[in-house]
Amino acid sequence: MAIPDNIFETMAPEPYETVRDKLRSGDLLLFSGPAFMSKMIEWATGSPWSHVGFVLRLGEIDRVLVLEAVPVGARSVALSSLIQGNTSFKPFDGRLLIARHVNFPGEPGAPRLKAMSQFAVDRFGAPYANMELVGIGMRIFLGWFNIKLPPPKHSSKAFICSEYAARCYKEIGIEIAWNGKGFIAPADFADDPNVVPFAVIETHVNGKRQRKHKRR
Repeated sequence: MAIPDNIFETMAPEPYETVRDKLRSGDLLLFSGPAFMSKMIEWATGSPWSHVGFVLRLGEIDRVLVLEAVPVGARSVALSSLIQGNTSFKPFDGRLLIARHVNFPGEPGAPRLKAMSQFAVDRFGAPYANMELVGIGMRIFLGWFNIKLPPPKHSSKAFICSEYAARCYKEIGIEIAWNGKGFIAPADFADDPNVVPFAVIETHVNGKRQRKHKRR
């Protein structure tokens, strides 16, 4: 089932600490943010989604990480730091949905999961594909006039958030269904019929004060 655009109105938010232990490696995080660029991405794709990352659990140290591509490059960060903030991060000031691909292997030791994690980690620090964002904007603009461009040649060394997540998923044998416009957008993850909503995470935009706790 595709994730409906009104998911934040139909699914009640839950505190992170009640959801944390249910999260699995490979779970998707779909962000809806208030920043100008986020709103431009949402407007351009006709969706509430501006960013996507995915979960990697490290059971040995009891940490839940988010792997994502951001303007400073591909990276990992504790999910709790994004939600609650710390000395380096402000709390995410938008809305956050956890989703799960129905074909993603659930067992922690799956060989394919190891290959995906290695691919993702090996690309930490890879630069953000700023020029690809420009190309995406041009493609959308020309699409209003029914002018089509050939599919762009994607860099193997630079990524936007959605293509980083999609390439990592490809390492595990999962192709994300997308709209064929030459790039994969965060909205394509939500529109994939194999991606289902799992939980809306409570953030400060839900009108509740952030609570501090030690688990990350």
